[in-house]
Amino acid sequence: MCGRFASFRSAQDVADDVAIAELADDARMLPPSWNVAPTDDVRIVVERPERVAGGPGTGAITRSLQVARWGLVPSWSKDPSGGARMINARVETLLDKPAFAKPLAVRRCLVPADGYFEWRKLEPVTGSKVPKQAYWIHREGEPVLFAGLYEFWRDRTRADDDPARWLVSTTIITTAASAPMAHVHDRMPVALPTSAWDAWLDPAVGAEQASGLLDAHLDEFALRPVRALVGSVQNNFPELLEEDPEPLASGR
Repeated sequence: MCGRFASFRSAQDVADDVAIAELADDARMLPPSWNVAPTDDVRIVVERPERVAGGPGTGAITRSLQVARWGLVPSWSKDPSGGARMINARVETLLDKPAFAKPLAVRRCLVPADGYFEWRKLEPVTGSKVPKQAYWIHREGEPVLFAGLYEFWRDRTRADDDPARWLVSTTIITTAASAPMAHVHDRMPVALPTSAWDAWLDPAVGAEQASGLLDAHLDEFALRPVRALVGSVQNNFPELLEEDPEPLASGR
């Protein structure tokens, strides 16, 4: 599954890529990360009605760049601690699981990334731990936008006028790995092609139709073996993307 990714393009670059009309201040100020981990704040692209003064949000639909915590927290959760276990949503069960079915219908998003990391399990040496090779998986010179869902969770212990009473969280949808990627891991995040972005974000598109969009995901990525440094969340710098000079396994 997708458990680490990188997002270091500027907010303005993302806005230009996806034709975003509104950039939230916290999304603009979110620093670049070369090692995004579960429960980190990430940028998401959403389409929602504009807030109307003195009434419900029934204004024009606006595409905006917002911030959400990675790891979906269902609205009915007693607390947000379980979100770290829901960083991914399997495409095969989106319509069946209550935590994902409602967001699939009304709260879909795109998660901008520059690529992601995955670990390939190798043949163990007798009496030792199973060795793993880390890979940086990306598309050369192209932005990657993962299909995601987002949700709102209300902290009932906070006052109605406390801006921190609402937590926005997100999950990345995964699918079975394509043939070129299966030797690394049996799952991969769903990266949507440009042609699917508008329909995926459109709140007028229903759950069944949106689910069908996931079949046309991108399945060709460049692979680069990288050093084990990425395994620690304490490491967050551009050098994580550099090729491992002594990899345990090659890219193919």
